[in-house]
Amino acid sequence: MFPPHPTIVVRRPGIRTAGTLRRPGPSARPAGRIGSALTTQQYTQQQEHDVTPTGTTDTDTPRPRGGRMPRRERRAQLLESALEVFVAQGYHAAAMDDIAERAGVSKPVLYQHFPGKLDLYLALLDTSCDLIIDNCRAALASTTDNKDRVAATMQVFYSYVASEEGAFRLVFESDLTSEPDVRERVDRVTTECASMIADVIRTDTGLPDEPSQLLAVSLVGMAQVSARFWLAGGGTIPREDAATLISGLAWRGIRGYPMTDDH
Repeated sequence: MFPPHPTIVVRRPGIRTAGTLRRPGPSARPAGRIGSALTTQQYTQQQEHDVTPTGTTDTDTPRPRGGRMPRRERRAQLLESALEVFVAQGYHAAAMDDIAERAGVSKPVLYQHFPGKLDLYLALLDTSCDLIIDNCRAALASTTDNKDRVAATMQVFYSYVASEEGAFRLVFESDLTSEPDVRERVDRVTTECASMIADVIRTDTGLPDEPSQLLAVSLVGMAQVSARFWLAGGGTIPREDAATLISGLAWRGIRGYPMTDDH
């Protein structure tokens, strides 16, 4: 007769069990990188210590597949993952497979929220453009001192360009500007921010609409182009110092226009 199977004790926090150690089945296996295999040792480490498998990094590893979540939360998760993929690869090189894998969901789940890649990209653009416009509006409303208004608005563009997510690349460096829907959203940042600034210029100086709008567009262009140039150069000048430098240039120009009697 063969000797009985040896008894192996598997210790886990708060549990003492005795039995035959068996390789976990597919249903018990934690989700890892698609197409990769976990050894029993790696599986045990993940179960007990929640560690990343050897040979992967936090930025490369797809998010683990989880259970159901509210539609709004799932949409936000998908947008976050899509932003990472689009910024890293550009629109044309990115694939819905990449985005689904990054989010840790199946493609059908992704398509439930966004019918296609362009729909997903436009949703990201809407979010990014709304953020810049809202921050510009808040900067203009934060003070009645026009010098401080110029400085605050300039800081909006430099902060946005310097953000770690890199969303500005979708707005200011999109590789899909030939698409009318994309072009419309990208232009909206300039037109809406400039429109708000033009209102201030027109009210304070009494200039007609067209000159006020042209001056405002010039200020917005100065902000976003200089911020991108600063970042591309390595950003060796501290962000706030760079924004202050350009806002000083802008203020020296715009303050030359006389104020109306009401101001």
